[in-house]
Amino acid sequence: MIEKRPLPAPVALGGAVAIGVMTAVQARVNGVLGVEVGNGIVAGFISFAVGLLILIVVIPCIPSARQGAARLWRGVRGRTIPFWMLLGGTCGALTVSTQGITAGVLGVSLFTVGVVAGQTLHGLVLDRLGVGPAGVVAVTVGRVLGGVFALAAVAISLSGDVLASAPLWMLLLPFAAGVGIAWQAAANGRLAQRVQSPMAATLMSFVGGVIALAVAAGVSVVLRGPAQPPPPEPWLYLGGLLGFAYILLGAFIVAHTGVLLMGLGSVLGQLTASVIIDLLWPAEAGPQLWQLITMIVVAVLSVVVAVPRRRGHRKNG
Repeated sequence: MIEKRPLPAPVALGGAVAIGVMTAVQARVNGVLGVEVGNGIVAGFISFAVGLLILIVVIPCIPSARQGAARLWRGVRGRTIPFWMLLGGTCGALTVSTQGITAGVLGVSLFTVGVVAGQTLHGLVLDRLGVGPAGVVAVTVGRVLGGVFALAAVAISLSGDVLASAPLWMLLLPFAAGVGIAWQAAANGRLAQRVQSPMAATLMSFVGGVIALAVAAGVSVVLRGPAQPPPPEPWLYLGGLLGFAYILLGAFIVAHTGVLLMGLGSVLGQLTASVIIDLLWPAEAGPQLWQLITMIVVAVLSVVVAVPRRRGHRKNG
């Protein structure tokens, strides 16, 4: 099974931070793409379609990925894989759609803090229920404090004039995306265990996401009218590549960290990268510099207090 060789905690957390950095960059790329095409849902579909094309090219070149894809197909066809394990892609579809709708206006920092709240709260719940591949993870004082610090970062970012400059619904959408990210990590991690291949689990995530976004984009076009033609700049299509990379990495490391700890490391990466991005590329709304710096300090504390201090802190089940 995937978790036979536990990763050292610093390595696993480093992977979680990298996921956060890639998520922040993807949010800005997809946010700009959404503005360019005039439809955030269509932008999300384009991003997921690019990621799926990458997987279609890569998987045949890797024997273990081909075998995992075959096990996935047999499991889906024979209905031996629980349906909920296949739903990670629909949550990913929510995330990229939210990026396309809100990140171009709110900025990556403000988008990220909404994600932090949803990801942190849901990560605690999913770990306690044993939904993720790490099994049932005890609700320790450190993990609760980590969640509290992460939510404190959200409160800091929303102080001052931020709420007055951004509509409430734009903050609620990132919160829903954060809930979806936590579920996606848990579902993809369990699926990766079942088919013994993170790559195959990533493929399922992108297939489900493309299907969900194709339907949503079609409805959006009918209601709002056609989107603008896809822009010619190649960098606007990097969102799919980044999504492929961080979903694959997340499916692998969540078995070593649990959903909450992976989420907290990801939050740290997201906040750090989002500050840099928003300083270099300001958006219409967003926290002030002192808020951004304080957010990062508090996010670091959230990870530090949540990291287990001794082995055997998890109970697999």
